[in-house]
Amino acid sequence: MTPTSSPDFDPSSWLQAWQQGLSQGHLQFGAWMRGALETAPFDARGKAQMDFALRQVIDATNPANCLATNPEAMQAALDSGGASLVEGACLFLADLAKGRISMSDDQAFEVGRNVATSPGSVVFENELMQLVQYAPSTARVHKRPLVIVPPCINKFYILDLQPANSLVAHAVAQGHTVFLVSWRNVSAEQCHLSWDDYVEQGVLRALDIARSIARADQVSTLGFCIGGTLLASALAVAAARGEKPAASVTLLTAMLDFSDTGELGLMVDEAMVATREATIGRGGLLKGRELATVFAALRANDLIWPYVVNGYLKGKAPPAFDLLHWNGDDTNLPGPMYCWYLRNTYLENKLREPGGTVQCGVPVDLSRIDAPAFVYASREDHIVPWKTAYAGTRLLGGETRFVLGASGHIAGVINPPAKKKRNHWVGDLAAEAGAWLDAAQSVDGSWWPGWSDWLATHAGAKVAARSALGSAEFPVIEPAPGRYVKAKAA
Repeated sequence: MTPTSSPDFDPSSWLQAWQQGLSQGHLQFGAWMRGALETAPFDARGKAQMDFALRQVIDATNPANCLATNPEAMQAALDSGGASLVEGACLFLADLAKGRISMSDDQAFEVGRNVATSPGSVVFENELMQLVQYAPSTARVHKRPLVIVPPCINKFYILDLQPANSLVAHAVAQGHTVFLVSWRNVSAEQCHLSWDDYVEQGVLRALDIARSIARADQVSTLGFCIGGTLLASALAVAAARGEKPAASVTLLTAMLDFSDTGELGLMVDEAMVATREATIGRGGLLKGRELATVFAALRANDLIWPYVVNGYLKGKAPPAFDLLHWNGDDTNLPGPMYCWYLRNTYLENKLREPGGTVQCGVPVDLSRIDAPAFVYASREDHIVPWKTAYAGTRLLGGETRFVLGASGHIAGVINPPAKKKRNHWVGDLAAEAGAWLDAAQSVDGSWWPGWSDWLATHAGAKVAARSALGSAEFPVIEPAPGRYVKAKAA
């Protein structure tokens, strides 16, 4: 008697048992392949590269990712009379036209309408960036403004998603006059821009303008991810020129020492960098979609396959989620800037060496940055390994505090106090990251309050807040968040 001829046959139970069997086989296949890799005659880097590639194959061949071997998707098709398959096909075709997998409802959010809504004005712009000044929300503010340098590989509004989870709004509420660099989503007209342009015409220009508008001797500074690498480079350039524009430095999930760059570093070798230099190093664009695909591959089971299964196989459109909407808002980079960054950091790790790089015409030495520093890392960060961020504390010349947050690259940073989520670790610096963590104290909740207290001690006395933004030299150009952040990658 066949299974289908039994009067007690339950199709859904049979499908589930079949899928469980396939899953067990898939797990055994993965274990066998990893065991074979362990005995293969490769060096450590070669094994790590092969392991990354193997993981992509194992993730992609998971039976749950195929309609015929996913019982939930098959059941949804039966229950809906095939409507889920039709909807899944429509979602697939829509994503095919976009050139990416949708992770959030694209129509739910609009920059300037319900994300990036902190009130303020653009007070300066050049071909590379706009400088946004935010309106005060307190009667008195610290004399020294806070200048934020976000990553240029993403839009700045990860730091100003919505009022409840906006680091910008939090800093403003703590009595800081906040300026923020809004990097341009570059096109062919800006494909010649270099790393030096980002340092000189981006970061250093923003620091000068903020000091001028606030009439302050120095500014507080914050750099996030590659924005932190740019900020440290700019401050080292200023130090080489005999200038000290920063009263304090905050680095969030930023690398200065690139000794261990995690899985991202496995993709960078001499041949890869030389190819990039030959194709876009003298003028060209690195498309934002390419970068986004690489980052998604690092966490394919979180950022690729769940959306394939729920969307294309089950016909369920993704829900609205501000962080994932931001994640899908791609940003292009100029080829010369990107190639300089790849070679001097990921490939050759020259930034950590005193005089190892020449930027804006001067040798750079990070130890000449003698401003007090607050260095934050996230324990589960897959882009900036926390021990690598910790290594940067040994390169700076000022008194440095290190804080380790729970969760990953974004969720660890965007952790407003009101949500009372996660925890973080604090402690005195040690010779090695592991020793630091062993002695560190765990603190419940967000790291933002501790940072705010630290920042206030370096931001100067309180003065009356000015209602007018900009100045006679730098008048208001347009309301925040400005045009540059709204531009989509071609």
